[in-house]
Amino acid sequence: MPPRSQNIDESGFWVFGYGSLIWRPGFEFVERSHATIFGFHRALCVLSHVHRGTPEQPGLVLGLDRGGSCQGVAYRVEESTRAATINYLREREQVTMVYREITPVATLADGRCVRALAYAVDRTHHQYSRQLQLNEVIRAVRQGVGQSGPNPEYIINTHEHLIAMGIRDHMLETVVKGLSEIPV
Repeated sequence: MPPRSQNIDESGFWVFGYGSLIWRPGFEFVERSHATIFGFHRALCVLSHVHRGTPEQPGLVLGLDRGGSCQGVAYRVEESTRAATINYLREREQVTMVYREITPVATLADGRCVRALAYAVDRTHHQYSRQLQLNEVIRAVRQGVGQSGPNPEYIINTHEHLIAMGIRDHMLETVVKGLSEIPV
């Protein structure tokens, strides 16, 4: 967490992205920064029934799960587009209500601390997947195709964009490698 002596800048509206929001935010922003939040980590823990799968053949997508820290992107949004941005994000992220809206403190690359809207998994939701074995993860990712496209595309895009930002996510790296190595 940010040091207690560090002030939190509450003057702007920020959104924290840790998955597809990194490479496809879908809303206008006036500032973008690498950012880290504490108390949550990026996890493949959400069975996707809409965007990357169906209820019959769910894919597997990212959620912020409790514990640790997560590096991603923070976007500052103009106050005039705040309501439209929140509405857009709710339509995109809350289709099945598997996420909770949270506002953790995000530490930006320049050291500023801001509150940022983010989406954490609801561990009581039926789409929350607890610890899966790698072969189960690969199977879910391979089978998932939803309204936003094939699940492997989502995993690979997120992984590649994190690498381009200088962020190494060992879990995604293992899944991407496994997609090409583990037989169907």
